[in-house]
Amino acid sequence: MTTEATLPTTAASPTARQVWTRARGIALALVLLLVGAVAIAVVRSDARHGELDPRSADPYGSRAVAELLADRGVSTRVVTTLAEARAATGPDTTLLVAVPDLLTERQQTGLHSATTGSGGRTVLVAPGGAAVERLAPGVTADPALSVDSTLAPACDLPAARRAGSADTGGIRYSTHLEADACYPSRRLATLLRIPDPSAKASAEGAPGDTVVLGARDILFNNHLDEHGNASLALQLLGSRDHLVWYLPSLSDLPDPDDERGFFDLLPSGWLWGTLQLFIAAALAALWRARRLGPLVPEKLPVAIRASETVEGRARLYRKANARDRAATALRSATRTRLAPLVGVPVAQADSPESLLPALSAHLHGAHGDGQTLHTLLFGPPPGDDAALIALADQLDALEREVRRP
Repeated sequence: MTTEATLPTTAASPTARQVWTRARGIALALVLLLVGAVAIAVVRSDARHGELDPRSADPYGSRAVAELLADRGVSTRVVTTLAEARAATGPDTTLLVAVPDLLTERQQTGLHSATTGSGGRTVLVAPGGAAVERLAPGVTADPALSVDSTLAPACDLPAARRAGSADTGGIRYSTHLEADACYPSRRLATLLRIPDPSAKASAEGAPGDTVVLGARDILFNNHLDEHGNASLALQLLGSRDHLVWYLPSLSDLPDPDDERGFFDLLPSGWLWGTLQLFIAAALAALWRARRLGPLVPEKLPVAIRASETVEGRARLYRKANARDRAATALRSATRTRLAPLVGVPVAQADSPESLLPALSAHLHGAHGDGQTLHTLLFGPPPGDDAALIALADQLDALEREVRRP
């Protein structure tokens, strides 16, 4: 059986222009996503620079609180390691833990041991569920946040009653301990003051205690002049002569035995971002999935030349990499044309038992080898585009051979 060695190379693989046309939508979406992420990061980094830092005059810094405390004779010292924070505890000191959730479990337990019985005040700023249970045992954080940000005191704590309404709405807490539960939201407090019964009194006669604050707003520069925020912040932080402001940092090395997993080291924002990327990828895949059901034949409104129809279907096969369907169509059409030429009914053209013996007898010699004919007319699909083109050439050569007088 003869084959043609010269094969066209332009009809099988897509051109660079076609590849760009298909991929430009996804590429543009990725570029926009990257630009948006960088822009959001820049904006948020500028707005949150020095957050809860008493040395920062930015909107989310806390320099205004520190300066007002200094006017009242309260010194403020910033520490960035757990060792410094533990060493600073004492009856004449208020220890503020700015971001308790950044501490490891072992660090939280160690800090609680250092503050218990010290006679000083510990202020925990918006600790989450796991952190508050270790730093203030007996206190539980509710998963639902406060709906309102500005709340009324609704308690007998003198500092809260003098301050009045304040922006404490955030995390809500419940406890079975004897405590002052203030600024409630739906019957759960957003500020707790828990006395330490084992602590000795300070020089001013105030016993040691722990204050759990559900929101950071009263400490921010841009919220300090609203409602009773300034009064509440000054009273909570100014009950002792010294204020130690603990800002956990990268230099605060955890205990070597405190193992943390990979996901524990990632901030929650990255996990949510990864989930959003997976959702975006799924939506993009759904958008690109164009074969969502069987093809529905429709009558064409105008007459189209057969060559254009063949070329259009070939392009569809190539775009979908459907070499198996293309090979099946070529073989079926060839068998249908060859069957009448060798005396086989068209209805039996797809039966190897009927077609191949008649075809072998008609061709004679090497051209009539049954195994070669079976592979050519009923064989497996080609593995690549070059093999598909070779199959088309071989089928064409076989049909010419059969038609030769």
